[in-house]
Amino acid sequence: MSSEPGPGLPFLPGYAFRDPMKTSFHRSQTLGYRNGFAFSRLPTVGAGGERLHVNQLSQAELDDLSNARPVLTYGPAKPAPPSGFVPAHVAFDKKILKFDAYFQEDVPLSQQEHYRIRQVGIYYYLEDDSMTVIEPFVDNAGFRQGTLLRRHRVPKNDQGEHYHWKDLNRGMNITMYGRTYRIVDCDRFTQVFLESQGIELNPPEEMVFDPYIEMRRTPMRKYITPSDFDQFKQFLTYDKQVLRFYAIWDDTNNMFGEKRSCIIHYYLADDTVEVREVYKQNDGKDRFPVLIRRQRLPKTLVEKTKNFPSCVMEISDHEVLEWYTAKDFAVGKSTTLLGRTFFIYDCDEFTRNFYRDKFGITDFQPVEMEKKPPEEVPQVIPPYNGFGMLEDSLQNCFSLIPKPPRKDIAKMLENDKKVLRYQVALESPNPEDRKRRFILSYFLSDNMISIYEPPVRNSGIIGGKYLRKTRVAKPGSTTENATYYEPSDLIIGSTIEVFGHRFVITDADEYVLNYMESNAERFPAATLQSLRDHIRPQQVGKEAANSDIPALGTSRQELDDLIVQVREELKLHKHLNIDNVRKELLQCDQDGSGIVDKGTFLAALESTCVPTNALLVNKLIDLCSCGEDKINYRDFLRALPS
Repeated sequence: MSSEPGPGLPFLPGYAFRDPMKTSFHRSQTLGYRNGFAFSRLPTVGAGGERLHVNQLSQAELDDLSNARPVLTYGPAKPAPPSGFVPAHVAFDKKILKFDAYFQEDVPLSQQEHYRIRQVGIYYYLEDDSMTVIEPFVDNAGFRQGTLLRRHRVPKNDQGEHYHWKDLNRGMNITMYGRTYRIVDCDRFTQVFLESQGIELNPPEEMVFDPYIEMRRTPMRKYITPSDFDQFKQFLTYDKQVLRFYAIWDDTNNMFGEKRSCIIHYYLADDTVEVREVYKQNDGKDRFPVLIRRQRLPKTLVEKTKNFPSCVMEISDHEVLEWYTAKDFAVGKSTTLLGRTFFIYDCDEFTRNFYRDKFGITDFQPVEMEKKPPEEVPQVIPPYNGFGMLEDSLQNCFSLIPKPPRKDIAKMLENDKKVLRYQVALESPNPEDRKRRFILSYFLSDNMISIYEPPVRNSGIIGGKYLRKTRVAKPGSTTENATYYEPSDLIIGSTIEVFGHRFVITDADEYVLNYMESNAERFPAATLQSLRDHIRPQQVGKEAANSDIPALGTSRQELDDLIVQVREELKLHKHLNIDNVRKELLQCDQDGSGIVDKGTFLAALESTCVPTNALLVNKLIDLCSCGEDKINYRDFLRALPS
C-alpha cells in the first residue's frame, strides 16, 4: 500500500495515507569529507528515506558541466599543474647496456699465430645514447689494451645517423670505424630492458677465445723422474742454517794480484755456496757485494769429447758429475771454487758443532796467517824548481789540493805596517849597473823583501819595481833546511844575494836604527853597532849643516834630482792623500811666507801619514831647511805626486 496520494487528490489533511513502514524522518546529510577536505553536496534522499529526483542532473546537463570551466569571482581558475615529467638524464642515470663481443685481428709477422681474437665489452649509456668499447687486460699480451673506443655517439652511416639501442642485439655484427665486432651475449639488465621495450633477443652464442693465449695457458707436460731424496725435507730441516769458513784467496801469481780475505758461506738448505770478500777501511777497493754469488758449485765436470762452443755460460746438471757438499770443506785445506783457490784457515762455532755431530771431526785448530806489514814507501820531496815560494810549492807534495801555509797572526798584528828600508847598490861587472841605487824594504810582519829602483832622468834605465814582495832565501839554503834573510843579516856594507843578483847595503833609515835600539835584545851587537857608526855621524853633520849652512846654498840640481826620487817613492804609498797634505801645510802658513816651523811641519806630515822616516823623505826635509827650526815647505810640495 503506497503512502503517496493519488495524482488527482490534493495534498490535504485527511487525504494523505501514512505508510506505517516508514520510521526515519530525519534530513539527509549535506556535508562530507574527501581526501581530508570538507565539501557540501545536495541531498539525494528526503525524509523517510525517499529518493529525491529534483536534485538529479540530466545527461545533457552533465555533458555541459564536463565541458564547461568554472569562472571564479576574481578571475579565471589557475591552470592545472602538468603531469609528472622526468628527463632522460635522470630516468636513465647510471643505466648501461653491456654486450659481450669480440673481433678478429690479423697477425702477419708471426710464425706462431696468424690471427688474434680480442674479447671486448660494448657499453651503451641510455642517458645520452653514447657508446664505448673497453678491452679487459690480459697478462703478457704484448699489445695495448684498455679503452679501444672512447665514450661518444658512434656514427651509424654517412647520412648522419647514430647507433641506437634498438640496433643492438645478440648474434649480430656491428661495424664501428672500420672494425667489425661480433656480439655474442649481454648481461641480465640488458636482456630485461630490451625485452621490456618489445625487442626480441637472439639466442646467445659461445665466446671465441684466442688460440695462442689458450696455448700459453695450457701447462706444459713435465716428465719428472721420482727421486728417493726429499729436497723439501732437507729445506725444512736445515733452513737458515749456514756454515761459515774464513779463507784466504792468494792471487799474487797474477799481475797486480794480492792476498784477499774472504768468507765462504755454505747453505745447508739447498747445498749452495757463496763467497764474500772482507774489506777494510781505506783499502782502496770497490765494495762489491759478493765475490761469487750464491749457487751450486760443480766439483767434477763431464769430459767433453767434441770441441763445440757453448752458447750459454750456465752449467747444466748433465754436465756435472759431482757437486760441492759440506764434506768438501775443512779447516787447514785448500779448495778450488770456479778457478780460484781458497785456503780455509778457520770457521765459526756453529760450523764446528755441525762437523762434530755430523761427521765426527774434532780437529779444528785454526791456522795462523802471518800478515806482513805493508812496506812503508818513503816520501821523497822533489827539489825546489824556483817557482813561487818554497812553502807554497812544498804543499803540492803533501796534498792534491794544496793548502796555504799557516801564518803567524800575532806577529802580523804586532808588526803591521812596520818596514825597514835600506839603500843598496847592485854589485855587477858592468859600469852602468854600479851607479844604480835601489831601495830594499824589509817587512817585519811576514819577513818579506821588496826592492824598488827610483827612476833617474836621462839614465837609460826605466826604474820602478825590481822585486815584488817575497821571501828571499840565503845562499846555500836547501829545501830540507831553508833559512831566510832576517833584519840581523842586514848590516851596513854587507852583501846579500837575491835570486842570483848581489846587492851591497850602503845606507839605512833612521827608523831602522830606532827600531833596533828599542828591540836591542833581538839583534846582534855587531848589526846594531854598524848602524850607529853609519847613521850617527850623518845626524851630527845634518845638525851642523842646519845651523851653519842655510838651505839656499844647496845645489839646485841636487834638490831637483832628490825631488824626483821622493816623488817616485811617495807614489808607492797608495793610502797617501796628496790634497790633504797640501791643505794641511797651507793652513800652517798663516802669513803666506812659505816658511813654517819645523815642529809644526813634522806634525802636519805625521797627521797626513807622510812617511817622514823614509831615507829620501828625511833627506828632502833636511835640504828644505832654512835656518834654525824653519822649513821651506814649498820645495817639499814639489815632491808630492800630482
